[in-house]
Amino acid sequence: MEIRQLRYFVQIVESGSLLKASRQIYVAQPALSKQLANLEHEIGAPLLHRSSRGVVPTPSGRALYEHAKFLLRHMEQAIHAAREGSPASGMVSVGMSPAITCVLGLPLLLHLRAAHPSIVLNVVEGLSGHLFDMARAGALDIAILFEDNPALGMSSTPLLVEELVLIIAADSPLVAPGQTELTVAEIARIPMVLATRAHWARRYLEGELERLQLQLQLVAEIDALPLTMAAVRQGVGATIQARAILLGERDPQAFRVVRLAPTGLLRSSYLYGPTTAHQFPAATVVLAEIRKTVEHLVGDGTWQGVTLRHPPEE
Repeated sequence: MEIRQLRYFVQIVESGSLLKASRQIYVAQPALSKQLANLEHEIGAPLLHRSSRGVVPTPSGRALYEHAKFLLRHMEQAIHAAREGSPASGMVSVGMSPAITCVLGLPLLLHLRAAHPSIVLNVVEGLSGHLFDMARAGALDIAILFEDNPALGMSSTPLLVEELVLIIAADSPLVAPGQTELTVAEIARIPMVLATRAHWARRYLEGELERLQLQLQLVAEIDALPLTMAAVRQGVGATIQARAILLGERDPQAFRVVRLAPTGLLRSSYLYGPTTAHQFPAATVVLAEIRKTVEHLVGDGTWQGVTLRHPPEE
């Protein structure tokens, strides 16, 4: 088995077809087909289901894809470390949700550039469900996710607990001026712009309303944070997000924050990284720097509505 065969196979799976993969890596489609056939012969099992719509991996192909992603990424780390002459070097991919990226992304990047210039930070922004799938597929070295799931196959430590709030346009009539808190029952009367049910906050809110025998007034279901905030700014409805997302807005004064009473709505975040057996120096450094940067942002008041959580050993 050759490294190039693994590279070709990973690209085929991610492209969804041999034709698209050949265009991505500038290798003729017959050559790709031959390398794939050699790989399947060596493994002794088919790796792809082929149809008129493209290809999808078989169970054997999915297992090979996940391990191949891991091996290729670590091979790149080894090459970069050898060139730099330092083990703590190379590219480290970190998955963050938009709500995390807008407050942590730039400070982390600047800190790493100053303290560890040999490490290249690759930030992948996505909604938590999408990041979970990427981490499970081996496409991320580190991820900050909103669920503690041992099935992911990565180490996990608590990072923080964040308060979620109702966000509306500053001049919105949906909430009376001067009102700073709402109950879940009162939210049932407000038109909402929310993410899909794949996201924890949406499921939690619907569950609480169902418990109270109330119904969510959903006017738009959007899995794109910029569009969600634009809709809220235009008065389409309210949304439930972390306060930190306002740091990513050009005009945060265009919005008003209303807390959820009486107990609030809290969301936990977990820091995922390589397991002890699979750790490499650059990822270990970035894991430590993420926690250090988060502690600094919370300590100086930049990241509000957050309570830090520490790993068990601390």
